[in-house]
Amino acid sequence: MACNMRSDLLASQICPTSSVKRRIGNASVVRAVVVDNNTWAKDVLGTSSLIMRRTLTKPQVETDERQGNNGRFGRFGGKFVPETLMTSLSKLETEFNLVLHDAKFQAELATALRDYVGRETPLYFAQQLTNHYKNKNGKGPDIYLKREDLNHGGAHKINNAIAQAMLAKRLGRKCVVAATGAGQHGVATAAACAKLSLQCTIFMGTKDMEKQSSNLLLMKLLGAEVKSVDGNFKEATSEAFREWVGNLETSYYLTGTVVGPHPCPSMVREFQSVIGRETRKQAMEKWGGKPDVLIACVGSGSNALGLFHEFIEEKDVRLIGVEAAGFGLESDSHSATLAKGDVGVYHGTMSYLLQDEEGQIVRPHSIGVGLEYPGVGPELSFLKDTGRAEYYSVTDKEALDACHMLCRMEGIIPSLEASHALAFLNKLCPTLSGGTKVVVNCSGRGDKDAEMILNHKYYPMEKEWPASQKL
Repeated sequence: MACNMRSDLLASQICPTSSVKRRIGNASVVRAVVVDNNTWAKDVLGTSSLIMRRTLTKPQVETDERQGNNGRFGRFGGKFVPETLMTSLSKLETEFNLVLHDAKFQAELATALRDYVGRETPLYFAQQLTNHYKNKNGKGPDIYLKREDLNHGGAHKINNAIAQAMLAKRLGRKCVVAATGAGQHGVATAAACAKLSLQCTIFMGTKDMEKQSSNLLLMKLLGAEVKSVDGNFKEATSEAFREWVGNLETSYYLTGTVVGPHPCPSMVREFQSVIGRETRKQAMEKWGGKPDVLIACVGSGSNALGLFHEFIEEKDVRLIGVEAAGFGLESDSHSATLAKGDVGVYHGTMSYLLQDEEGQIVRPHSIGVGLEYPGVGPELSFLKDTGRAEYYSVTDKEALDACHMLCRMEGIIPSLEASHALAFLNKLCPTLSGGTKVVVNCSGRGDKDAEMILNHKYYPMEKEWPASQKL
Protein backbone atom coordinates (compact mmCIF):
# COMPACT_ATOMS: atom_id res chain seq x y z
CA MET A 1 0.00 0.00 0.00
CA ALA A 2 2.81 2.39 0.76
CA CYS A 3 4.49 2.18 -2.60
CA ASN A 4 6.48 5.40 -3.06
CA MET A 5 7.26 6.53 -6.58
CA ARG A 6 9.06 9.70 -7.68
CA SER A 7 7.14 11.01 -10.64
CA ASP A 8 9.49 13.90 -11.48
CA LEU A 9 11.96 11.21 -12.54
CA LEU A 10 9.44 9.33 -14.65
CA ALA A 11 10.31 8.49 -18.27
CA SER A 12 6.71 8.22 -19.34
CA GLN A 13 3.23 9.65 -19.17
CA ILE A 14 0.21 8.90 -17.01
CA CYS A 15 -2.37 6.78 -18.83
CA PRO A 16 -5.67 6.87 -16.90
CA THR A 17 -7.57 4.93 -19.55
CA SER A 18 -5.09 2.11 -20.04
CA SER A 19 -4.70 -0.96 -17.86
CA VAL A 20 -0.96 -1.31 -17.44
CA LYS A 21 0.32 -3.47 -14.58
CA ARG A 22 3.91 -3.53 -13.37
CA ARG A 23 4.94 -5.79 -10.52
CA ILE A 24 6.49 -4.07 -7.52
CA GLY A 25 7.51 -6.73 -5.07
CA ASN A 26 4.29 -7.86 -3.41
CA ALA A 27 2.35 -4.95 -4.92
CA SER A 28 1.08 -3.97 -8.34
CA VAL A 29 0.72 -0.54 -9.86
CA VAL A 30 -2.63 -0.72 -11.58
CA ARG A 31 -3.74 1.52 -14.46
CA ALA A 32 -0.98 3.89 -13.54
CA VAL A 33 2.15 4.35 -15.59
CA VAL A 34 4.27 3.14 -18.46
CA VAL A 35 7.93 3.28 -17.49
CA ASP A 36 11.42 2.13 -18.35
CA ASN A 37 14.82 2.23 -16.64
CA ASN A 38 13.43 1.11 -13.28
CA THR A 39 15.26 0.71 -9.99
CA TRP A 40 13.98 -0.56 -6.69
CA ALA A 41 13.95 0.67 -3.11
CA LYS A 42 12.39 -0.46 0.15
CA ASP A 43 9.20 1.27 1.22
CA VAL A 44 7.65 1.70 4.65
CA LEU A 45 5.58 -1.48 4.41
CA GLY A 46 8.61 -3.59 3.64
CA THR A 47 7.64 -4.30 0.01
CA SER A 48 9.45 -2.73 -2.93
CA SER A 49 8.99 0.73 -4.31
CA LEU A 50 9.42 1.86 -7.88
CA ILE A 51 11.64 4.91 -8.40
CA MET A 52 11.66 6.61 -11.79
CA ARG A 53 14.97 7.82 -13.15
CA ARG A 54 14.17 10.31 -15.89
CA THR A 55 12.41 13.65 -16.09
CA LEU A 56 8.66 13.83 -16.58
CA THR A 57 7.47 16.39 -19.09
CA LYS A 58 4.76 18.74 -17.89
CA PRO A 59 1.47 16.80 -17.85
CA GLN A 60 -1.53 17.58 -19.93
CA VAL A 61 -3.95 18.78 -17.28
CA GLU A 62 -7.66 18.98 -17.90
CA THR A 63 -8.81 22.37 -16.73
CA ASP A 64 -12.43 22.17 -17.81
CA GLU A 65 -13.50 19.20 -15.75
CA ARG A 66 -12.16 17.11 -12.90
CA GLN A 67 -11.90 13.37 -13.34
CA GLY A 68 -13.13 11.73 -10.18
CA ASN A 69 -15.41 8.90 -11.24
CA ASN A 70 -12.54 6.46 -11.80
CA GLY A 71 -10.47 7.74 -8.92
CA ARG A 72 -8.35 10.07 -11.05
CA PHE A 73 -8.04 13.82 -10.97
CA GLY A 74 -5.92 14.58 -14.02
CA ARG A 75 -2.67 12.70 -13.40
CA PHE A 76 -3.39 12.27 -9.67
CA GLY A 77 -5.20 9.58 -7.68
CA GLY A 78 -5.63 5.99 -8.79
CA LYS A 79 -5.16 2.62 -7.04
CA PHE A 80 -1.55 1.71 -6.31
CA VAL A 81 -2.15 -1.32 -4.15
CA PRO A 82 -1.44 -5.07 -3.87
CA GLU A 83 -3.72 -7.34 -5.88
CA THR A 84 -5.10 -8.69 -2.59
CA LEU A 85 -6.76 -5.32 -1.93
CA MET A 86 -8.35 -4.80 -5.33
CA THR A 87 -11.44 -6.90 -4.61
CA SER A 88 -12.08 -5.22 -1.26
CA LEU A 89 -11.66 -1.76 -2.76
CA SER A 90 -13.98 -2.63 -5.65
CA LYS A 91 -16.66 -3.84 -3.22
CA LEU A 92 -16.23 -0.65 -1.20
CA GLU A 93 -16.55 1.49 -4.32
CA THR A 94 -19.70 -0.32 -5.40
CA GLU A 95 -21.32 0.06 -1.98
CA PHE A 96 -20.27 3.72 -1.75
CA ASN A 97 -21.89 4.47 -5.11
CA LEU A 98 -25.04 2.71 -3.97
CA VAL A 99 -25.44 4.64 -0.71
CA LEU A 100 -25.02 7.95 -2.52
CA HIS A 101 -28.39 7.23 -4.15
CA ASP A 102 -30.01 5.17 -1.38
CA ALA A 103 -32.81 7.27 0.10
CA LYS A 104 -32.95 5.25 3.32
CA PHE A 105 -29.19 5.52 3.96
CA GLN A 106 -29.20 9.23 3.18
CA ALA A 107 -32.15 9.82 5.50
CA GLU A 108 -30.43 7.95 8.33
CA LEU A 109 -27.22 9.89 7.72
CA ALA A 110 -29.08 13.21 7.72
CA THR A 111 -30.68 12.30 11.05
CA ALA A 112 -27.31 11.32 12.53
CA LEU A 113 -25.69 14.54 11.33
CA ARG A 114 -28.50 16.59 12.85
CA ASP A 115 -29.19 14.78 16.12
CA TYR A 116 -25.83 13.17 16.91
CA VAL A 117 -23.19 15.37 15.25
CA GLY A 118 -25.09 18.60 15.91
CA ARG A 119 -25.35 20.02 12.40
CA GLU A 120 -25.78 22.50 11.00
CA THR A 121 -22.81 24.33 12.45
CA PRO A 122 -22.99 28.14 12.61
CA LEU A 123 -21.48 30.53 10.09
CA TYR A 124 -20.28 33.00 12.70
CA PHE A 125 -19.53 36.67 11.96
CA ALA A 126 -16.25 37.46 13.76
CA GLN A 127 -16.89 41.12 14.55
CA GLN A 128 -13.73 41.79 16.57
CA LEU A 129 -11.51 40.01 14.06
CA THR A 130 -13.17 41.96 11.27
CA ASN A 131 -12.51 45.25 13.09
CA HIS A 132 -8.88 44.28 13.68
CA TYR A 133 -8.22 43.91 9.98
CA LYS A 134 -9.79 47.19 8.86
CA ASN A 135 -7.42 49.65 7.25
CA LYS A 136 -6.87 53.28 8.29
CA ASN A 137 -9.96 54.26 6.31
CA GLY A 138 -12.12 51.83 8.26
CA LYS A 139 -12.47 49.45 5.30
CA GLY A 140 -11.75 45.76 5.23
CA PRO A 141 -13.21 42.31 4.58
CA ASP A 142 -16.03 40.78 6.60
CA ILE A 143 -14.68 37.65 8.28
CA TYR A 144 -16.87 34.64 9.04
CA LEU A 145 -15.93 31.39 10.74
CA LYS A 146 -17.51 28.09 9.75
CA ARG A 147 -17.76 26.60 13.24
CA GLU A 148 -16.81 22.94 12.70
CA ASP A 149 -15.27 23.10 16.16
CA LEU A 150 -18.81 22.90 17.57
CA ASN A 151 -19.45 19.42 16.16
CA HIS A 152 -19.72 16.45 18.51
CA GLY A 153 -16.11 15.50 19.20
CA GLY A 154 -14.84 19.00 18.55
CA ALA A 155 -13.88 18.81 14.88
CA HIS A 156 -15.08 18.21 11.33
CA LYS A 157 -13.87 14.60 11.45
CA ILE A 158 -17.17 13.23 12.80
CA ASN A 159 -18.97 14.14 9.53
CA ASN A 160 -17.04 11.44 7.71
CA ALA A 161 -16.59 9.02 10.61
CA ILE A 162 -20.29 8.52 11.29
CA ALA A 163 -21.04 8.05 7.57
CA GLN A 164 -18.28 5.50 7.06
CA ALA A 165 -19.16 3.64 10.25
CA MET A 166 -22.70 3.31 8.89
CA LEU A 167 -21.23 2.04 5.63
CA ALA A 168 -19.06 -0.49 7.50
CA LYS A 169 -22.12 -1.84 9.29
CA ARG A 170 -24.02 -2.04 6.01
CA LEU A 171 -21.16 -4.14 4.61
CA GLY A 172 -21.46 -6.51 7.57
CA ARG A 173 -18.12 -5.61 9.11
CA LYS A 174 -17.76 -6.01 12.87
CA CYS A 175 -14.38 -4.34 13.43
CA VAL A 176 -13.19 -0.88 12.41
CA VAL A 177 -9.52 0.04 12.05
CA ALA A 178 -8.27 3.63 11.83
CA ALA A 179 -5.15 5.76 12.23
CA THR A 180 -5.01 9.18 13.85
CA GLY A 181 -2.50 11.97 14.29
CA ALA A 182 -3.94 14.80 16.36
CA GLY A 183 -6.52 12.37 17.73
CA GLN A 184 -9.55 14.17 16.29
CA HIS A 185 -10.25 11.44 13.75
CA GLY A 186 -9.57 8.84 16.43
CA VAL A 187 -12.11 10.38 18.79
CA ALA A 188 -14.67 10.72 15.99
CA THR A 189 -14.17 7.10 14.89
CA ALA A 190 -14.34 5.79 18.45
CA ALA A 191 -17.56 7.73 19.06
CA ALA A 192 -19.18 6.54 15.82
CA CYS A 193 -18.21 2.92 16.57
CA ALA A 194 -19.61 3.15 20.09
CA LYS A 195 -22.90 4.48 18.75
CA LEU A 196 -23.15 1.70 16.15
CA SER A 197 -21.82 -1.14 18.37
CA LEU A 198 -18.70 -1.76 16.30
CA GLN A 199 -15.33 -2.85 17.66
CA CYS A 200 -12.74 -0.11 17.19
CA THR A 201 -8.95 -0.20 16.98
CA ILE A 202 -7.04 3.07 16.60
CA PHE A 203 -3.35 3.28 15.70
CA MET A 204 -1.51 6.36 16.93
CA GLY A 205 2.13 7.39 16.84
CA THR A 206 3.99 7.55 20.15
CA LYS A 207 5.06 11.13 19.48
CA ASP A 208 1.45 12.15 18.84
CA MET A 209 0.30 10.36 21.99
CA GLU A 210 2.60 12.57 24.04
CA LYS A 211 1.34 15.76 22.40
CA GLN A 212 -2.36 14.86 22.29
CA SER A 213 -2.83 12.95 25.54
CA SER A 214 -6.32 14.32 26.14
CA ASN A 215 -7.64 12.83 22.91
CA LEU A 216 -5.89 9.56 23.74
CA LEU A 217 -7.89 9.38 26.97
CA LEU A 218 -11.13 10.20 25.15
CA MET A 219 -10.62 7.40 22.64
CA LYS A 220 -10.15 4.91 25.46
CA LEU A 221 -13.16 6.29 27.32
CA LEU A 222 -15.24 5.73 24.20
CA GLY A 223 -14.23 2.07 24.16
CA ALA A 224 -11.55 2.04 21.46
CA GLU A 225 -8.42 -0.05 21.71
CA VAL A 226 -5.55 2.35 21.05
CA LYS A 227 -2.33 0.80 19.76
CA SER A 228 0.91 2.77 19.83
CA VAL A 229 3.24 2.90 16.84
CA ASP A 230 6.79 4.24 16.99
CA GLY A 231 6.71 7.55 15.11
CA ASN A 232 3.77 9.75 14.15
CA PHE A 233 0.77 9.75 11.82
CA LYS A 234 2.42 8.34 8.71
CA GLU A 235 3.74 5.34 10.65
CA ALA A 236 0.35 4.88 12.33
CA THR A 237 -1.34 4.90 8.92
CA SER A 238 1.00 2.23 7.58
CA GLU A 239 0.36 0.03 10.62
CA ALA A 240 -3.41 0.48 10.29
CA PHE A 241 -3.16 -0.63 6.64
CA ARG A 242 -1.29 -3.73 7.75
CA GLU A 243 -3.96 -4.56 10.31
CA TRP A 244 -6.71 -4.14 7.71
CA VAL A 245 -4.92 -6.23 5.07
CA GLY A 246 -4.64 -9.07 7.55
CA ASN A 247 -8.40 -9.11 8.21
CA LEU A 248 -10.09 -8.02 4.99
CA GLU A 249 -13.21 -10.16 5.44
CA THR A 250 -14.09 -8.92 8.92
CA SER A 251 -12.56 -5.45 9.31
CA TYR A 252 -13.15 -2.03 7.75
CA TYR A 253 -10.44 0.59 7.31
CA LEU A 254 -12.05 3.93 8.19
CA THR A 255 -9.89 6.62 6.64
CA GLY A 256 -10.25 10.21 7.79
CA THR A 257 -8.18 11.83 5.06
CA VAL A 258 -8.66 12.50 1.35
CA VAL A 259 -5.63 10.34 0.52
CA GLY A 260 -5.26 6.63 -0.15
CA PRO A 261 -6.41 4.46 -3.05
CA HIS A 262 -9.71 5.07 -4.81
CA PRO A 263 -12.46 5.29 -3.58
CA CYS A 264 -11.08 6.57 -0.25
CA PRO A 265 -10.37 10.20 -1.29
CA SER A 266 -13.75 10.56 -3.02
CA MET A 267 -15.61 9.03 -0.07
CA VAL A 268 -14.11 11.35 2.51
CA ARG A 269 -14.57 14.36 0.23
CA GLU A 270 -18.22 13.46 -0.32
CA PHE A 271 -18.99 12.95 3.37
CA GLN A 272 -17.22 16.20 4.31
CA SER A 273 -18.85 18.28 1.56
CA VAL A 274 -21.74 19.02 3.90
CA ILE A 275 -19.50 21.85 5.18
CA GLY A 276 -19.57 23.67 1.85
CA ARG A 277 -23.25 23.00 1.21
CA GLU A 278 -24.18 24.53 4.54
CA THR A 279 -21.85 27.47 3.91
CA ARG A 280 -23.61 28.26 0.64
CA LYS A 281 -27.04 28.13 2.28
CA GLN A 282 -25.96 30.21 5.28
CA ALA A 283 -24.21 32.82 3.12
CA MET A 284 -27.36 33.27 1.10
CA GLU A 285 -29.34 33.74 4.31
CA LYS A 286 -26.87 36.21 5.83
CA TRP A 287 -25.93 38.46 2.92
CA GLY A 288 -27.81 37.12 -0.08
CA GLY A 289 -24.84 35.81 -2.06
CA LYS A 290 -21.81 33.55 -2.15
CA PRO A 291 -18.58 33.91 -0.20
CA ASP A 292 -15.83 35.71 -2.07
CA VAL A 293 -12.97 33.84 -0.41
CA LEU A 294 -12.78 30.46 1.32
CA ILE A 295 -9.79 29.61 3.52
CA ALA A 296 -8.88 26.28 5.11
CA CYS A 297 -5.77 24.68 6.54
CA VAL A 298 -4.27 21.85 4.50
CA GLY A 299 -2.62 18.76 5.93
CA SER A 300 -3.88 15.88 3.86
CA GLY A 301 -6.92 17.99 2.99
CA SER A 302 -10.25 16.69 4.33
CA ASN A 303 -11.50 19.93 5.88
CA ALA A 304 -10.30 22.00 2.91
CA LEU A 305 -12.11 19.85 0.34
CA GLY A 306 -15.15 19.71 2.60
CA LEU A 307 -15.40 23.50 2.33
CA PHE A 308 -14.13 23.92 -1.27
CA HIS A 309 -16.01 21.18 -3.10
CA GLU A 310 -19.34 22.99 -3.29
CA PHE A 311 -17.71 26.00 -4.98
CA ILE A 312 -15.06 24.47 -7.26
CA GLU A 313 -17.03 25.17 -10.44
CA GLU A 314 -17.62 28.81 -9.47
CA LYS A 315 -14.46 30.60 -10.54
CA ASP A 316 -15.45 33.87 -8.85
CA VAL A 317 -14.98 32.20 -5.43
CA ARG A 318 -11.32 32.09 -4.38
CA LEU A 319 -10.18 28.84 -2.77
CA ILE A 320 -7.17 29.27 -0.47
CA GLY A 321 -5.40 26.40 1.26
CA VAL A 322 -2.86 27.12 3.99
CA GLU A 323 -0.08 24.62 4.68
CA ALA A 324 2.22 24.33 7.66
CA ALA A 325 5.59 26.03 7.11
CA GLY A 326 6.81 24.83 10.51
CA PHE A 327 10.16 26.47 11.22
CA GLY A 328 10.21 27.90 7.67
CA LEU A 329 10.03 26.61 4.11
CA GLU A 330 13.81 26.69 3.77
CA SER A 331 14.23 24.51 6.84
CA ASP A 332 13.87 20.74 6.89
CA SER A 333 11.03 21.08 9.41
CA HIS A 334 7.73 21.80 7.69
CA SER A 335 4.67 20.07 6.23
CA ALA A 336 4.26 22.23 3.11
CA THR A 337 3.74 19.42 0.62
CA LEU A 338 2.19 21.51 -2.15
CA ALA A 339 4.83 24.23 -1.82
CA LYS A 340 7.90 22.01 -1.62
CA GLY A 341 6.88 18.51 -2.66
CA ASP A 342 7.26 16.44 -5.82
CA VAL A 343 4.75 14.15 -7.48
CA GLY A 344 4.92 10.53 -6.39
CA VAL A 345 2.94 7.58 -5.05
CA TYR A 346 2.43 6.88 -1.36
CA HIS A 347 -0.23 5.04 0.63
CA GLY A 348 -1.93 3.93 -2.56
CA THR A 349 -2.37 7.19 -4.47
CA MET A 350 -0.45 9.58 -6.71
CA SER A 351 -0.14 13.11 -5.37
CA TYR A 352 2.43 15.64 -4.23
CA LEU A 353 4.80 14.26 -1.56
CA LEU A 354 7.65 15.42 0.64
CA GLN A 355 10.50 13.17 -0.47
CA ASP A 356 14.25 13.22 -0.94
CA GLU A 357 16.28 12.74 -4.11
CA GLU A 358 16.06 8.97 -3.73
CA GLY A 359 12.28 9.01 -3.45
CA GLN A 360 12.26 8.30 0.26
CA ILE A 361 9.64 10.05 2.38
CA VAL A 362 10.85 13.05 4.40
CA ARG A 363 9.47 13.36 7.92
CA PRO A 364 7.09 16.34 8.10
CA HIS A 365 6.81 18.83 10.97
CA SER A 366 4.12 21.16 12.24
CA ILE A 367 3.07 22.44 15.64
CA GLY A 368 -0.41 21.40 14.45
CA VAL A 369 -0.05 17.63 14.80
CA GLY A 370 -2.94 16.98 12.42
CA LEU A 371 -1.00 18.67 9.62
CA GLU A 372 2.04 16.39 9.96
CA TYR A 373 1.61 14.19 6.90
CA PRO A 374 4.09 13.95 4.00
CA GLY A 375 1.41 13.86 1.30
CA VAL A 376 -1.79 15.58 0.28
CA GLY A 377 -5.02 14.50 -1.39
CA PRO A 378 -4.97 13.90 -5.16
CA GLU A 379 -7.84 16.30 -5.78
CA LEU A 380 -6.04 19.13 -3.99
CA SER A 381 -2.94 18.30 -6.04
CA PHE A 382 -5.09 18.60 -9.17
CA LEU A 383 -6.49 21.93 -8.02
CA LYS A 384 -2.92 23.18 -7.65
CA ASP A 385 -1.90 22.10 -11.14
CA THR A 386 -4.97 23.64 -12.73
CA GLY A 387 -4.59 26.85 -10.73
CA ARG A 388 -8.14 26.62 -9.39
CA ALA A 389 -6.95 26.75 -5.78
CA GLU A 390 -4.23 28.91 -4.26
CA TYR A 391 -1.87 27.55 -1.64
CA TYR A 392 0.22 29.44 0.89
CA SER A 393 1.94 28.55 4.13
CA VAL A 394 2.39 29.95 7.65
CA THR A 395 4.93 29.11 10.33
CA ASP A 396 4.44 27.58 13.75
CA LYS A 397 4.85 30.99 15.37
CA GLU A 398 2.29 32.63 13.07
CA ALA A 399 -0.22 29.87 13.87
CA LEU A 400 0.36 30.29 17.61
CA ASP A 401 -0.15 34.04 17.34
CA ALA A 402 -3.40 33.54 15.41
CA CYS A 403 -4.67 31.02 17.95
CA HIS A 404 -3.99 33.35 20.84
CA MET A 405 -5.56 36.27 19.00
CA LEU A 406 -8.84 34.46 18.30
CA CYS A 407 -8.99 33.35 21.93
CA ARG A 408 -8.69 36.91 23.19
CA MET A 409 -10.73 38.67 20.50
CA GLU A 410 -13.64 36.29 19.96
CA GLY A 411 -13.56 33.95 22.96
CA ILE A 412 -13.09 30.98 20.63
CA ILE A 413 -10.26 28.48 21.11
CA PRO A 414 -9.29 27.07 17.69
CA SER A 415 -7.14 24.01 17.17
CA LEU A 416 -3.56 24.66 16.11
CA GLU A 417 -4.43 23.12 12.76
CA ALA A 418 -7.27 25.59 12.14
CA SER A 419 -5.04 28.39 13.45
CA HIS A 420 -2.92 28.06 10.32
CA ALA A 421 -5.89 29.17 8.23
CA LEU A 422 -6.62 32.02 10.62
CA ALA A 423 -2.99 33.15 10.53
CA PHE A 424 -3.12 33.72 6.80
CA LEU A 425 -5.66 36.50 7.32
CA ASN A 426 -2.75 38.65 8.43
CA LYS A 427 -1.29 38.55 4.92
CA LEU A 428 -4.51 38.32 2.94
CA CYS A 429 -6.74 41.01 4.44
CA PRO A 430 -4.68 44.06 3.33
CA THR A 431 -5.14 42.92 -0.28
CA LEU A 432 -8.95 42.72 -0.12
CA SER A 433 -11.48 45.46 -0.74
CA GLY A 434 -14.00 46.58 1.87
CA GLY A 435 -16.94 44.25 2.35
CA THR A 436 -15.28 41.18 0.80
CA LYS A 437 -16.90 38.13 2.35
CA VAL A 438 -14.25 35.76 3.73
CA VAL A 439 -15.11 32.37 5.26
CA VAL A 440 -12.46 30.57 7.33
CA ASN A 441 -13.04 26.94 8.20
CA CYS A 442 -12.52 26.65 11.97
CA SER A 443 -12.09 22.91 11.55
CA GLY A 444 -11.51 21.99 15.19
CA ARG A 445 -11.41 23.31 18.72
CA GLY A 446 -8.18 23.74 20.63
CA ASP A 447 -8.85 22.12 24.00
CA LYS A 448 -6.38 19.40 23.02
CA ASP A 449 -3.69 22.03 22.32
CA ALA A 450 -4.14 24.32 25.34
CA GLU A 451 -1.18 22.98 27.32
CA MET A 452 1.09 23.09 24.30
CA ILE A 453 0.07 26.68 23.49
CA LEU A 454 0.54 27.94 27.03
CA ASN A 455 3.90 26.21 27.47
CA HIS A 456 5.36 27.05 24.08
CA LYS A 457 8.30 29.42 23.92
CA TYR A 458 6.55 31.45 21.21
CA TYR A 459 3.48 32.11 23.37
CA PRO A 460 2.79 35.87 23.05
CA MET A 461 2.19 37.26 26.52
CA GLU A 462 1.52 40.78 25.24
CA LYS A 463 -1.94 41.79 24.01
CA GLU A 464 -0.72 43.86 21.08
CA TRP A 465 -0.95 41.98 17.82
CA PRO A 466 1.36 42.37 14.81
CA ALA A 467 0.14 44.64 12.05
CA SER A 468 -1.27 43.04 8.92
CA GLN A 469 1.29 42.13 6.30
CA LYS A 470 0.91 42.36 2.55
CA LEU A 471 1.26 39.23 0.43
